[in-house]
Amino acid sequence: MTVTAVLGPTNTGKTHAAMERLLSHRSGMIGFPLRLLARENYERAVRVKGADAVALVTGEERVVPRAPAYFICTVEAMPVDRPVDFLAVDEIQLAADRERGHVFTDRLINARGRHETMLLGASTIRPLLRRLVPEAAIEARPRLSTLCGVSPKRLARLPRRSAVIVFSVAELYELAARMRRETGGAALVFGALSPRTRNAQVGLYQSGEVDYIVATDAIGMGLNLDIDHVAFTSLTKHDGSSARRLRPAEVAQIAGRAGRHLRDGTFGATSDLGPLDEDLIRAVETHDFAPLRSVFWRNGELSFVTIPALLRSLDRRPPLPEMVRMRNADDHQALRLLAGESEIRARVRAIEQVRLLWDVCQVPDFRNVLSDAHARLLQEIFLHLSASRRRLPEDWVAGQVAALDRIDGDVGALLMRIAAIRTWTYVSHRAGWLSDPRHWQERSRRVEDRLSDTLHERLTEQFVDRRATVVARSESEGPHTTIGASGEVEIQGMPAGRLEGFHFVPEAGLRQSARPVLAAVNRVLREGSRARVQLFVDEPDDACALSPEGRISWRGASLARLAGSDDPLAPRIEVLSSNLLDPPERERVRRRCAEWLMRRIENVLRPLMTLRAAPLSGPARGIAFSLVQGLGALQRRSIASQIRSLEAGDRARLARHGVRIGRWNVFLPALLRPEARRLTGLLWRLRQRYEPPLLPLERAIIARDRRVPEDYYLACGYAPLGSTAWRLDHIERVTGLIYGRARRGQIALTPELGRIAGAEERDVVALIEALGFHRTANGVFARSPHGGRRVSRQRGVDVPSKPRS
Repeated sequence: MTVTAVLGPTNTGKTHAAMERLLSHRSGMIGFPLRLLARENYERAVRVKGADAVALVTGEERVVPRAPAYFICTVEAMPVDRPVDFLAVDEIQLAADRERGHVFTDRLINARGRHETMLLGASTIRPLLRRLVPEAAIEARPRLSTLCGVSPKRLARLPRRSAVIVFSVAELYELAARMRRETGGAALVFGALSPRTRNAQVGLYQSGEVDYIVATDAIGMGLNLDIDHVAFTSLTKHDGSSARRLRPAEVAQIAGRAGRHLRDGTFGATSDLGPLDEDLIRAVETHDFAPLRSVFWRNGELSFVTIPALLRSLDRRPPLPEMVRMRNADDHQALRLLAGESEIRARVRAIEQVRLLWDVCQVPDFRNVLSDAHARLLQEIFLHLSASRRRLPEDWVAGQVAALDRIDGDVGALLMRIAAIRTWTYVSHRAGWLSDPRHWQERSRRVEDRLSDTLHERLTEQFVDRRATVVARSESEGPHTTIGASGEVEIQGMPAGRLEGFHFVPEAGLRQSARPVLAAVNRVLREGSRARVQLFVDEPDDACALSPEGRISWRGASLARLAGSDDPLAPRIEVLSSNLLDPPERERVRRRCAEWLMRRIENVLRPLMTLRAAPLSGPARGIAFSLVQGLGALQRRSIASQIRSLEAGDRARLARHGVRIGRWNVFLPALLRPEARRLTGLLWRLRQRYEPPLLPLERAIIARDRRVPEDYYLACGYAPLGSTAWRLDHIERVTGLIYGRARRGQIALTPELGRIAGAEERDVVALIEALGFHRTANGVFARSPHGGRRVSRQRGVDVPSKPRS
């Protein structure tokens, strides 16, 4: 069993790598710090493995099929007593968190997969990991993009796609109101939002309806957004008991939301805060932070003999100096409160009742304050469950839920109701507490969804300016909008921007002002999108093009990007984001792009498509299949056994379908046209999800980058050889020329041979030596005594002698 800690800053692909490893095992489990993250990755796993194979387990949601192989969970809800081949825990540095750290520490120390365990987190936990989990192999991952500090900016001058960070809800509302006045509005993200409201607010931003997000530090985990810049209004937060300055690692966790995948990001302060400290900027940019010194721990071996015994076991001291005892956790505080109630003590007479009391104490208060109202609710729950029926009364639960099913009141009232109904959602998933748990799970979810949707509407009304001043001044039927032949857009005679494909690009002067104008333009463009989609569908194929990066464009504007699939000749089509297309229109665009791409592949790679359909059998069919998978080229040695097994006539049949079995490689010479090689190289990059540099295909011999896989050179029509790569037909021709000029096992390197090869002398020498010749004292090259094929240790190539071709 292996334990691996994958550590690094944000945007390193740690979670993606863990999900790939999980799904490669026969069974697995992964714990995420947020329900939102668990749901997102559950849906991803279901797409790969199917709904019958994957379970979702969180405090508020359980989707468990009959025999799941994979469990996607929140960290607290992980069923760690269930054996699985693979187990992973995300954001393991949260073991140092004051509120939840003891749970992460428990998973760090005790949760293991039978064959493989992965711990994902920030590099700050590395020294503690070495002491607490000495058997773990530590893998460091670099950030995929660059994060750069910039000078302070006024709110009105913040770049589009910015997130503005505050550290209290009061400041959040105040700043959001300012953003509404100065930039047209912003989406809001903070910890008290339900996942549904958070997703809806994020949707406002992702769709481009607003260009800014105002958020608390809740944005620092679990949200992957198209953010280019993060601006801090403060570096001080209230930490439960007192105000403190953020640690550099905490600043980096939030600032790291800027930049996604390979796109760089920036961070800085607002002008109200002033410049960030240079040392802080340097630490964030270089990801160089002070290591964590301790983790929070709580005894997991609890005694349920009596309530005092349970409290004593919770207060047990940690076994190691690196561990700090968790004090005042919500469930622990709730237990102390309930233990002081005489009615509770009277019900607790056996281990069973102590266990039940502890289970009840773990019901969360999503308002994050252990209020008297929540303590009273826990007391009522326990008294009902410890009564003779051992169930919560249906009428009592119905009354509790009905009292929350109201959408009146302000934002604060809606937030309180959402927090309360989430508690009931949690209760409905506790086994054995309700007579009809499915009914109450669905009922509480409907109430939460209704409240969440209303909250989203209220936040949007309050903090996003949707007034269309230009529309109000226009005629009653709406603003007059025109689209020119080249895509230029005007509204009421005023230039508004241009339409590129199905994406509207506003004029630079309108991007941070005249928001109603842009809203009106988008509305009109959406109304006319069906006609524009029809125009695209009816266009001839020559109106479209494919870029070297794998983007399909129409009239010069990108519409879709290609993505790899199991079939190397049929990549997936992903239509680029557009708020002008509804789902049916997007699907029409995707189908038209797919039809165009298939015709393009069939035309450019016709020899390969023909070979794929050829009625071959036996080894010849195997070679044809391998060529298709290799996009038209293979190293001969990789299919040497199949070549030796070819039957009489197989070579001729392969040759009739354009296959050449060369001394070095097996390939289709008809695919060596630059257009075909550009396409096969692109298809290889898509399938491998790898971005090597584009090769200069106009040359017969090019410099070789040893970091680039050999298969990529082959897909682009080149054979790697030492420090160079030769075009496939060229290396075969020059190899034949060398053998043809050899006399009695010797060959002289002449200027004429270099001119015919079109290569530098050193490249010709490399090829001659790779063929098994060595330079003698008189300057000629003599055949090595080995004969046949051998491996050049110096150059790492398989050396052909003179096999039949």
